[in-house]
Amino acid sequence: MRVVVALGGNALQRRGEPMTVESQRLNVRIACQALVPVAMEHELVISHGNGPQVGLLALQAAAYGDVEAYPFDVLGAQTEGMIGYFIEQELGNLLPFEKPLATVLTMTEVDPDDPAFANPTKFVGPVYTEAEARARAADKGWVVKADGNAWRRVVPSPLPRRIFEIRPIQWLLEHGSVVVCTGGGGIPTMYRAGTRQLVGVEAVIDKDRSSAVLAHDVGADRLVIVTDAAGVFVDWGTPGQRQIADAHPDAVEALAFPAGSMGPKVEAACAFARRSGKVAAIGALEDLPAILAGTAGTRISTSFPGLTYAPR
Repeated sequence: MRVVVALGGNALQRRGEPMTVESQRLNVRIACQALVPVAMEHELVISHGNGPQVGLLALQAAAYGDVEAYPFDVLGAQTEGMIGYFIEQELGNLLPFEKPLATVLTMTEVDPDDPAFANPTKFVGPVYTEAEARARAADKGWVVKADGNAWRRVVPSPLPRRIFEIRPIQWLLEHGSVVVCTGGGGIPTMYRAGTRQLVGVEAVIDKDRSSAVLAHDVGADRLVIVTDAAGVFVDWGTPGQRQIADAHPDAVEALAFPAGSMGPKVEAACAFARRSGKVAAIGALEDLPAILAGTAGTRISTSFPGLTYAPR
């Protein structure tokens, strides 16, 4: 099978951990241990988040007053290279030497008229108390919002239209490579009005939505969105919570999920399932082999009638 695995931010940076190279390497190493069996048995494409890394780079740049801070498209390119390096090295230390790996610096097209530019929603950077977040917003002109019990900066998150590097990604897969690409949703780019001039955009694209576009365009047989939960739950956090095992896109989209966490994952999985006619799954990293076998996580497909729940 050709499999796209979208690694959640927790695979790289766990909430509350210091944003050091050492902690990120350790988290990537743990993620790669789960990816090795997939890479050995299937054609594997890996995408990943980059919100904490982009946020940290933005903070570091803002602390240096002699030059203007780098825009988010440039920061996205920097983090694609850094995280791709981590994944290539840690996965390469576990796979046979003969197995090729490649990171593709990936640009994603967005629509300049996307309404997301008027309503920033994508969390980036470290967590703050409400007072700290509001103070930084006043000082730096940020937009900040609550993220659970903490507060973080938010930036626009336009929908991805297409990924420009599909052809080299396809070529690498056809030649047996594990491909790391579309990091952080890809570098946000758009064409200037009335021209074919491509320019960067001050935004962050949701990596799950971009991963759905990627999976469709490379002809993936499965899209697996990895998160820190065992699957998609109804009544999450209550004594009555239940995990969805299988779902039709229409049925699962009729439910309400948080816009800052599970919502985009469900939307992305439904989009892939509808466009491709294949199965998308959401679940925990450690369950990845079982998710591919159909015995763990939440699976979404147009072939499933309604909703079924996992045994309690």
